[in-house]
Amino acid sequence: MKTRKSLRSNAAAFSFAILAGSTTTTAFADEKLDVGKLEYESACAVCHGINGKGDDGPFKALLVRPVPNLTVLAKNNNGVFPFDRVYKIIDGREEVKSHGPRDMPIWGRAFTNQTSLYFNNYPEADTESAARSRILALTEYLYRLQE
Repeated sequence: MKTRKSLRSNAAAFSFAILAGSTTTTAFADEKLDVGKLEYESACAVCHGINGKGDDGPFKALLVRPVPNLTVLAKNNNGVFPFDRVYKIIDGREEVKSHGPRDMPIWGRAFTNQTSLYFNNYPEADTESAARSRILALTEYLYRLQE
């Protein structure tokens, strides 16, 4: 049987945990979640660099071909960001054979597989929709990187 002192100690610890958790939640609520930026930093920055210019990615030296500067996509397209083309390049499942071998990972398939792993299909998740949402967020983030 627990003593009153240990019960009070447990209650105090529980109260502290609740207060600490609510403070942490409040701190995170003040920060906006930028899904596109998170996707970029986790999937793209290793090659294209944190700034998108292709000059500071840690894998740059390991790549056979030069890494494109992602901040000038609109500039190189008469001032219009090629949203649909960028989306399809990131997705990668719609391959254009005349462009030759694909050097960039196919993120559409990867995002679909990751979604099913993260959520283990419980509750049943629409992995295609989740992958499209992640690619849309990433494409929109690339739009924001334009010079």
